[in-house]
Amino acid sequence: MDLSIIVVNWNTREMLSQCLTSIYAHPPEGEFEVLVVDNASSDGSDQMVWDRFPQVRLIRNTDNVGFAQANNQAIPESCGRYVLLLNPDTEVLPHALQTLVEFMETHARAGAIGPMVLNPDFTLQSSCNPMPTLWREFWRLMLLDRFLAQSAYGEENWDATVAHRVEVIQGNCLLIRREPLSDVGLLDDAFFMFTEEVDLCYRLLQGRWLIYWVPMARIIHHGGQSTRQAFKEMFIELHRSKVVFFRKTRGAWGSVVYKLILLLTALTRLPWGFIGLGKSNGAAQRSRLYLDLLRLLPSL
Repeated sequence: MDLSIIVVNWNTREMLSQCLTSIYAHPPEGEFEVLVVDNASSDGSDQMVWDRFPQVRLIRNTDNVGFAQANNQAIPESCGRYVLLLNPDTEVLPHALQTLVEFMETHARAGAIGPMVLNPDFTLQSSCNPMPTLWREFWRLMLLDRFLAQSAYGEENWDATVAHRVEVIQGNCLLIRREPLSDVGLLDDAFFMFTEEVDLCYRLLQGRWLIYWVPMARIIHHGGQSTRQAFKEMFIELHRSKVVFFRKTRGAWGSVVYKLILLLTALTRLPWGFIGLGKSNGAAQRSRLYLDLLRLLPSL
């Protein structure tokens, strides 16, 4: 079997239906399978899959175990030479899956690749970036990329007719060659959500595998459909996952330095939030988020 497509879902029933419909409307030429891992959704997602897509292999969890662990449940159960981790809030466009498979077939050292990702209005959505470092995170969080990009590539300036070597492909659509997974391991379930694909790409690069952005293949990503349901928790989880990543790759000192960067970020953002409290609900929300981050920072 050429391709195994794994979709982890949590309470995005109609988006999941749209995603699965797009897969079967634009399948690859070779044999493929689709596995859906449902993380204890309460919106009838599992029943929808049973009713509308009986060909899908459904794995039902009784708890929300997170993105990494859910994918790790499905990967050993899948059969494809290539494994596609696909978010449920995506739509596969024509020829995308076949283009990705063909690229893997002709690039034997490609460990992971990703397509061009588009917003629903077909504008470009960034989907790859340099490997995070403490310096790049400081630069990004201080909003300095607008002056000189350090933590982003600027794919809008790249030739969209050829593939480009990159360091990280975001996890909304990440195609992985099965072979290196036996060497570098599956996703690290120390990450509940966010940064697990960064960690996997880091290990692939350490193992001398190559990673490519393949803009000839294209998908639509609606974005944030699950995280919006628990926005505060996901905001904290995003930063917790980065602490885990830097602790894992840089040791204890790396996590301490990153926490100091987060402390500086929160202290610089809070005054702007308070200034705008009477003008914007968004400013008030951001202030509360950064206050929560400061409160929880020692325990991250």
